[in-house]
Amino acid sequence: MKKRVLITGSNGLLGQKLVELLSQEPSIELIATAKGNNRLNVSSDYSYVSLDITQEEEVNQVFEEYQPNMVIHTAAMTNVDACETDPEGCEELNVTAVEYLIRASEKYNTFFCHLSTDFIFDGADGPYSEDAQANPISIYGESKLKAEKLLQASSLRWAIARTVLVYGIVADMSRTNIILWVKKSLEEGKTINVVTDQFRTPTLAEDLAIGCWLITQKEAEGIFNISGSDFLTPYEMAIKTAKYYGLNEDLIQKADSSTFQQAAKRPMRTGFFLDKAYRELGYKPRSFDQGIALMAEQVKNLG
Repeated sequence: MKKRVLITGSNGLLGQKLVELLSQEPSIELIATAKGNNRLNVSSDYSYVSLDITQEEEVNQVFEEYQPNMVIHTAAMTNVDACETDPEGCEELNVTAVEYLIRASEKYNTFFCHLSTDFIFDGADGPYSEDAQANPISIYGESKLKAEKLLQASSLRWAIARTVLVYGIVADMSRTNIILWVKKSLEEGKTINVVTDQFRTPTLAEDLAIGCWLITQKEAEGIFNISGSDFLTPYEMAIKTAKYYGLNEDLIQKADSSTFQQAAKRPMRTGFFLDKAYRELGYKPRSFDQGIALMAEQVKNLG
């Protein structure tokens, strides 16, 4: 008997990687959903449905039609500064929409895997374990913590997959990330300023997709840290990128966060301990260097 898995946000970076991964699984009937047209370049076997998760009626219709056994909820407003300047929009997509999805999932006894973030922490003493005390310092972080609490208060079987600084490429190359930005800037001979005082465990999108699938496949309940294992500053990420491509590292200037004007505060030191994911899921992320190499191979194949 095939399991019906519904993905929200399937046009996003993680959503696309999940569709690529799960459409290869013969035991899965996959329903990919996102707002608007399908932007995926995957020819495998899955259904695509346009779904605006901020409209409860649409959510209910899709759940009634497909009655998914499992949901992987990746759709969110993730631009941290946009959340700060549009708190209502952030609340609608990151909190209210989650309420709608929870209610629909409760009706069909759907296992619910929800994506969350290191930005629920203040960054005072990372890296963090799953039971660390949350204390968000941005509207985005607050909204993601509210969503976690909604899930924890529900009658669902749920899992929360928290992640950190996700990077990767989509087929149409419409999204940039730190690796692509550094490579392009240095190839153009531009000097770039990169912060040395923020710490993260950057996460390859393919690894995050695998982590979400391991959780969902096992119906493993609770909170799981799913990130990369390398604890790095953006400056160190930039240097690694320059080294891989043989570009001029002298163009990378050290900076601290105070030199950048941003609407939302960033936690300074996050990153995750992954012991629980290793132990309970068999999760094994690639190193940042391996992530750079994989992306380079993907870009070459697109060309």
